[in-house]
Amino acid sequence: MSLRIVVTVKYVPDATGDRHFADDLTVDRDDVDGLLSELDEYAVEQALQISENSDDVEITVLTVGPEDAKDALRKALSMGADKAIHVEDDDIHGTDAIGTSLILAKAIEKAGYDLVISGMASTDGTMGVVPALLAERLGVPQVTLLSEVSVEDGTVKGRRDGDAASEQLEASLPAVVSVTDQSGEARYPSFKGIMAAKKKPVESWDLSDLDIEAEEVGLEGAYTTVENVAERPARTAGTIVKDEGEGGKQLAEFLAGQKFI
Repeated sequence: MSLRIVVTVKYVPDATGDRHFADDLTVDRDDVDGLLSELDEYAVEQALQISENSDDVEITVLTVGPEDAKDALRKALSMGADKAIHVEDDDIHGTDAIGTSLILAKAIEKAGYDLVISGMASTDGTMGVVPALLAERLGVPQVTLLSEVSVEDGTVKGRRDGDAASEQLEASLPAVVSVTDQSGEARYPSFKGIMAAKKKPVESWDLSDLDIEAEEVGLEGAYTTVENVAERPARTAGTIVKDEGEGGKQLAEFLAGQKFI
């Protein structure tokens, strides 16, 4: 029997772009280029490493988002994932982390799974709560913030590194894990992988396919709300210190004034 791994990925605005909020105080995703969240690339990489070290593994990548979110799936497929699922519905717009976890959980249950792998957080929201919410909704163990992952004899094992110590953790499958950016550099898609990705299956589902009512998600169903936003202040010119023998003193005074020392 094959090991079914579902990797949750997110299509996020490019952090190097000039991002803005729309009139409804959601991120204006039409105004900036998007890409596969870098932190989710580590999750895809860990799934691929498990597949390389095990027999009969099937990797499905799953995303929730607009039409352009297929670009994130194509990147993951070109890295080596086997198939993809895209949940797209106009009523999803404005969904918060809790609503997103509902959609993902329903899609994961529909797809079938033994192990769910997520990045530690998305690079746009950076909340880091979805893996735990997923585990709760699915009713399975969670082993989060891992820098090393392996699967053996129906058990997922991993190492969580803290500031003062490392923990060795394990959970019986099915389970949800999240991995950090210390889990290993994600591979670049090869030309062969990019060409092969074009032939891999991508299923498209909407809320009705998952038996979710529109009122449960979107802005209307969100448990959190943005009350106000403000533009980031423009960068100001820095202070230039000319060293004429007193440069070190002036630098120390500046740092002390900013309470850096």
